[in-house]
Amino acid sequence: MTDHGSTISINSSTLAEAVPDPSGQGEPGDLNDALIATDIWTDQMLADAGIPVYDVPLVSVGGGIGSFILADFLRIAGMPANQMRILTNLDVPWQTYEYLTRMSQIPRGERLRSDSQSMPDNIWGFPSYAFREAWTDKTIAPVANVLTEPILNDYWTPRAGQVFESMEREAARIGYWGMVSQGQVRMTRRRYGGGYFTILTPPAGTTTTKRVAFRSTYVHLCVGYPGVAFLPDLQQYRSTYDDYVRVVNSYEPHEHVYEELKRRPGLVMIRGNGIVASRVLQRLIDDRDAYGLQTQILHLFRTYRTESFGRSIFERRVARNGWIYQGFNWPKSAWGGANKRKFEKLEGEQRAEFYKRLAGTTTPARKDWKEQLARGRREGWYRTYIGTVDTVVPGDDGTIVTRVQAKDGSILEVPAHFIIDATGLEANIREHRLFADLLDHSGAQLNPLGRLDVERHFEIRGTQSGVGTAYAMGSMTLGAYFAGVDTFLGLQYSSLRIADDLAKRGFVKKIGVGRSTSQWWRWARHKPLPGA
Repeated sequence: MTDHGSTISINSSTLAEAVPDPSGQGEPGDLNDALIATDIWTDQMLADAGIPVYDVPLVSVGGGIGSFILADFLRIAGMPANQMRILTNLDVPWQTYEYLTRMSQIPRGERLRSDSQSMPDNIWGFPSYAFREAWTDKTIAPVANVLTEPILNDYWTPRAGQVFESMEREAARIGYWGMVSQGQVRMTRRRYGGGYFTILTPPAGTTTTKRVAFRSTYVHLCVGYPGVAFLPDLQQYRSTYDDYVRVVNSYEPHEHVYEELKRRPGLVMIRGNGIVASRVLQRLIDDRDAYGLQTQILHLFRTYRTESFGRSIFERRVARNGWIYQGFNWPKSAWGGANKRKFEKLEGEQRAEFYKRLAGTTTPARKDWKEQLARGRREGWYRTYIGTVDTVVPGDDGTIVTRVQAKDGSILEVPAHFIIDATGLEANIREHRLFADLLDHSGAQLNPLGRLDVERHFEIRGTQSGVGTAYAMGSMTLGAYFAGVDTFLGLQYSSLRIADDLAKRGFVKKIGVGRSTSQWWRWARHKPLPGA
């Protein structure tokens, strides 16, 4: 990967000149009690606290794939790079995503759960990932797969490495690295007179004050999930017995589990039945086949479905052997068909109810790992259990015993040497300090699903500040008028709506047919954008 040491941080000498005389209220350059307690800040309050202020029209908080995609849209729309400042503690936009995919057994060479045209580096979606892979590898197989999916073939999806490398190329083209200021964002507050202040804690030693502030007309928030979710019974076990080695989450480092199983036979319990669980299972079985291991896999289901279900043929969900199969995490019509239009029309509880009907833990119906599980059931080394967990306690011979309560009330004790929790990421919005502060001090509200309430153009309801506007997108807006917010295509759609709204406000020009065509040609030839 390219070294992005050129990612800028704030110049210390400039800060030294900008720091006003402190007022004596707390440590100079830090948040004092008055700032923390006040919902709407004045310029003088920042000056009194000794916090230097920098002006920029648009601030994006997060620096992940969402910030990158919005920057890409706005740069293509003609925004000079110095009109946007991206505040982040990441080195590259895909850093968190790559970490999560790698931990969940999708390294760069494996394929993601994303279709051929969901391309963070390419707002047009052409040529698709499949076409580009076919060109690079000199084979028509990827294109043929796309043309025959999902009837004759599984859905074609890109390799993780292809996605990351293409984003790196586009980031260099649009001058992304020069738009970044590194550090940890503490909060965003409304400004008296309009706009917002965003407080950043830069890396130690890079500034003469602990914090700096960015004063902007527009703010964009896209920070992803607050953290890793953990099943309560497993969290209780880990904290009670201080065992963070044998009970692990699929999104945290757990390579030691696979290495230990190579050294000696063992029992592994999997919790969860989504895409991550299927990838963990595939890794276990691939190792079993490659190294001749005797690993026994125990899979605990809370709900075990064996037949397809749904209110109508249009909402039919295919289910077999405990799994619910779906190519992507939402039906494709939620991105650009009947379900998308329906989401846009529904309000409040009606929209929440429609979400519940279409939501659920699913995984793609991949032929390879379905065959692996079928073989495991036949040979007896893959066994499933159904029920709710009563307790998890230490067992004999270095095992962990999961006491499972069946539907008839009976308790079954299931021992394992390792337990892997593959149930997901933390979705509680208040677990993220930035959003908790936004709800408490900036007028933001929750939607019926308990996430951030946004308009159809992803403006955060209740946070208007004069002519200033705050936007949000990504996982923390689930429940909005668009369902697939936490996907590549969803982030692109959200960015398009925000870019169009900013065009209406005069910040950038709307991307029309002529500009879109000329910019695609520039993208295809990898021509850098001006104003970087």
